[in-house]
Amino acid sequence: MAELLRSLQDSQLVARFQRRCGLFPAPEEGPPENGADPAEDAARALGLEHLSDANGKGGGGPANGLRRVSAPQASVQKYIVKNYFYYYLFRFSAALGQEVFYITFLPFTHWNIDPYLSRRLVIIWVLVMYIGQMAKDILKWPRPFSPPVVKLEKRVIAEYGMPSTHAMAATTISFTLLISTMDRYQYPFVLGLLMAVVFSTLVCLSRVYTGMHTVLDVLGGILVTVVLIVLTYPAWTLIDRLDSASPLFPVCVIVVPFFLCYNYPVSDCYSPTRADTTTILAAGAGVTLGFWINHFFQLVSAPAESLPVIQNIPPLTTDMVVLGLTKFVVGIVLILLVRQLVQNLSLQVLYSWFKVVTRNKEARRRLEIEVPYKFVTYTSVGICATTFVPMLHRFLGLL
Repeated sequence: MAELLRSLQDSQLVARFQRRCGLFPAPEEGPPENGADPAEDAARALGLEHLSDANGKGGGGPANGLRRVSAPQASVQKYIVKNYFYYYLFRFSAALGQEVFYITFLPFTHWNIDPYLSRRLVIIWVLVMYIGQMAKDILKWPRPFSPPVVKLEKRVIAEYGMPSTHAMAATTISFTLLISTMDRYQYPFVLGLLMAVVFSTLVCLSRVYTGMHTVLDVLGGILVTVVLIVLTYPAWTLIDRLDSASPLFPVCVIVVPFFLCYNYPVSDCYSPTRADTTTILAAGAGVTLGFWINHFFQLVSAPAESLPVIQNIPPLTTDMVVLGLTKFVVGIVLILLVRQLVQNLSLQVLYSWFKVVTRNKEARRRLEIEVPYKFVTYTSVGICATTFVPMLHRFLGLL
């Protein structure tokens, strides 16, 4: 078993998958400087120093000997693509696990399909992602080494690898959607299962293709997600009734996630993990708070029934498509405006409070600035998506 786990964590396995899919590193343009080993140059370019007590190197690093304190620098790695079908397929699939997907798909589900289903998706997604993000900075397993792996993404190079949160998010969304809709809507279950498997598989394979995760990272993310879905499934009906909680409920919704963000595990060097985790928890808090506001102040004129209710899926017509796209565009424009406005205001207030120069972009990474501004911004986005956008839709006659 230990040998199998080592083979699944091997960077060479990732490199072989990339070569099979037509992705190759570009040849070196010149000899290494000062006779240095190419692998050492690549590691140094990423700001990583791999430690090993067995060969006498290092001594002051983390207990698991994976990284030093030096912050990795995102370097542009040249590569050759020989199969553009796989290249564009997996680059698109990788985008399905990023913020651009979450900020479009989840609101679209809320505005055009089923608000209760959307809330369930968001809450389960937040829980799974928080555990996955936190596990990364606790385990501190490195990402695949380059060389031999070609890395196509720069932003997350500084993060640790295990587990793959892209794999966790894709598995969570696809199978939570499947489980929640099979008792609510009438459709062929085999078709829904096939779509869930294809979606999650493409996202998982994309993480190996882009060189961001080993096979073990991806499998670990899937396994953790399956366990969490099984453990939390009995409580899913409780999630559907959160908006009927006491008046003190909003305090818990804000205080608990903010506390978790502010006390996030400290990493050896800066990475976007804490910022991403704050974004996720804040969005979940905003969505939950938005549903509570709708219920408490009776802003929803005709409340939808909670899950599960068997419904027929209406036939797709041109009018439905146009109406759905109009609601989506109106909602996204308002969300982007709110996000930009709240972000700018919160940063200005925090910069003034802590006496930081406005143009100092590095100041955003400070704990006392990054967590509050991210939390306030995306909590506002969640509230806007669930409360103010439906009100705007109603005002414009789109409901």
